[in-house]
Amino acid sequence: MDKLEILGIVGSLRKDSYNHAALRAAQESMPDAAVLNLIELHDIPLFNQDHEKALPDAVLEFKRRLRAADAILFATPEYNYSVPGVLKNAIDWGSRPYGENAWQGKPAAIMGASIGRLGTARAQYHLRQILVAFNMPVVSQPEVMIGEAAQLFDSNGRLTDEPTRQRIRKLLDALVQLASIQPPGDKPAA
Repeated sequence: MDKLEILGIVGSLRKDSYNHAALRAAQESMPDAAVLNLIELHDIPLFNQDHEKALPDAVLEFKRRLRAADAILFATPEYNYSVPGVLKNAIDWGSRPYGENAWQGKPAAIMGASIGRLGTARAQYHLRQILVAFNMPVVSQPEVMIGEAAQLFDSNGRLTDEPTRQRIRKLLDALVQLASIQPPGDKPAA
């Protein structure tokens, strides 16, 4: 059996992002049945409906990778009580133009890291609301809200907190299980 491909999307452009580091920790904790590949959002332009008839190359590649994935793992920071603009922008591009939504029905999981105590709780709940529009089944438990991240990652961005690593592993197990029960015919062609 082929391994499930999970696409990891970090909602931050920051070089030393804790969310990017959390995705790297997830790569180290993947169940045997899956592989986690990461994608960057740096080259995706601001959404402009005037350009959705001839999508920019970076958007075409982003949508190709979304369609090829069996599931999505979001790692989102929290900016002003919500998801970062760069993540919302990528979500908008992935759903456009009308009728060509690359997110539709794709299984997903969400985690997030923040230097604050709440660990991106509000951003994660907002992201869940957005994903409802695409009929994306999202792992409900466990929730991985990595608060006070500066104390949980070392200076090289390596996750040093074992309980957090275990919660990430449980989230990955739940995502693999969710993606495994999706009927094979539901995956769009790449």
